[in-house]
Amino acid sequence: MSIFNRHTIAAFLLGATLAVGAGAYAVDRHLNSAGPHSAIDATAHVDRMLKHMYVEIDATEAQKTQIDPIVRQAMQDLQPMHEQMHKAHENALQLLTAPTLDRAALEAARAQHMQLADQASKRLVQLIADVGDQLTPVQRQKLADHLARMHGHGHGMHHG
Repeated sequence: MSIFNRHTIAAFLLGATLAVGAGAYAVDRHLNSAGPHSAIDATAHVDRMLKHMYVEIDATEAQKTQIDPIVRQAMQDLQPMHEQMHKAHENALQLLTAPTLDRAALEAARAQHMQLADQASKRLVQLIADVGDQLTPVQRQKLADHLARMHGHGHGMHHG
């Protein structure tokens, strides 16, 4: 299963958006559970999640107007990375199932995967910061509290 399928990207984007000020711990929980979906499904999922987020934080219309294009641009930016990750994943599976293991090719595939993951991670951090700039500290705290409840961690983000 590709770590960056369309549903995962949507969930990850929204999770990253929701995690402003709280970290992206909860978002990572979605990475291994989502199956492939169309871009339309991903867009609809982001729409629903943004709508829910706006209610949770009491977002103003001005904030919604600012945040929507930020999230949609991030989705567009991440889509090519998703496709590259999918191809890299398929390549790694082919290498793994070859009659003879090519360790150098496996290492090159790993390095490519890590490079793509780093690019995606940087873009997601940019998304978090861009959305965070649109929110008040109180709103960011409301998001952190909501994420903690969503992922069964009580009323605060606990690590370790």
